[in-house]
Amino acid sequence: MDFAKIKARYENELYERVIPFWERHCVDRQYGGYFTSLDRDGSVYDTEKYMWMQWRIVYMFARFAVAQGGNDRWLEIASQGYDFLTKHGKSEDGTYYFALNRQGVPSVAPYNIFSDCFAAMGAAAMYKATGEEKYRLEADSAMRSYIRRMDNPKGRWEKGLLGKPHRLSHGHFMMLANLAYEMRTCLGSHEYDEAAEQAVNAVTERFWNPEMQILFENINAEGPAFDLDSCEGRMVNPGHGLESMWFMLQHAEQKDDTALISRAADIIKGILAFGTDREYGGIYYFMDALHKPHLELQWDMKLWWPHCEALIACLFAYRLTRDDFFQQKFVELDSWTWQHFRDPDYPEWFGYLNRRGEVTHTLKGGKWKTMFHLPRCLFTCAAQLGKL
Repeated sequence: MDFAKIKARYENELYERVIPFWERHCVDRQYGGYFTSLDRDGSVYDTEKYMWMQWRIVYMFARFAVAQGGNDRWLEIASQGYDFLTKHGKSEDGTYYFALNRQGVPSVAPYNIFSDCFAAMGAAAMYKATGEEKYRLEADSAMRSYIRRMDNPKGRWEKGLLGKPHRLSHGHFMMLANLAYEMRTCLGSHEYDEAAEQAVNAVTERFWNPEMQILFENINAEGPAFDLDSCEGRMVNPGHGLESMWFMLQHAEQKDDTALISRAADIIKGILAFGTDREYGGIYYFMDALHKPHLELQWDMKLWWPHCEALIACLFAYRLTRDDFFQQKFVELDSWTWQHFRDPDYPEWFGYLNRRGEVTHTLKGGKWKTMFHLPRCLFTCAAQLGKL
């Protein structure tokens, strides 16, 4: 591999095509915040403002401003978004709504703790970029809210009743580990280190089934962890697993934990073995641990974000282990991902393909896609390639 050449390709895509696309099209200069429902050419097709997507944009522009030595233009974009979200986005109990309308009036209740998760990330990145105390206070507030809500994520918005099993969600724990890393890196805070260790242990010990070589998305809170008699219990999300494992490697490298590096690398191999489509290439969106019918009809689609996370995971694992498997897998995934998701005619990438790799939706942003997974992938891969 010519690491320098690949790094240049990733950086050129990031700085010449992806960031300019969002800078040009996402900023709502009338009301504040961002447009995320963007069509192929960047035109806005819906003005709803989803909190996950909004806070992710704050995070990315603040992070890129720091990476570029303090880009005032990008920091201003992040700052106005932060101001809009903290002014309009918090409910009476301090949690963040799921969505606002364009003007900032709440439109969807704060039923999802990932709004708090990404608020913590965005505020922490703003503190890193500016050193202003208000951002640190908001990051800690959102972080503590996230941790507080983990045992009952939806709170009074929960629809499940007594007959619904009490499950633990892999996503909640993987994000806690990453959030703690962000708090250490951006705030210099070690307040959440113990919580991070517990989250890392949960992911690698409780959600991972070594006999089946599968990382489960949902496990039982009490009794036998793995429920193979329900669709929810058999749920596998390869993209989540790969994202989770580079979070584990990030944590392990910072802690100089060689045993965790080895364990995470082995889990990545298991996820890739199970989650790769050997007929058409790429990585499945959802899977069933026993290959039974999946409730999600789009289970066999190919989405941009699992492939972004796979690229990061493979490079991270290769750099830390020098296991040639990860280099070879990166080359394979790099070729498939760039060939199928990159839009040759307009900036930003397609997000949704069918199993064969054909584009099904031409949008560049929406309720679930924003300026996050792709630019973070390009940026993080370039950093890993630089170290290699």
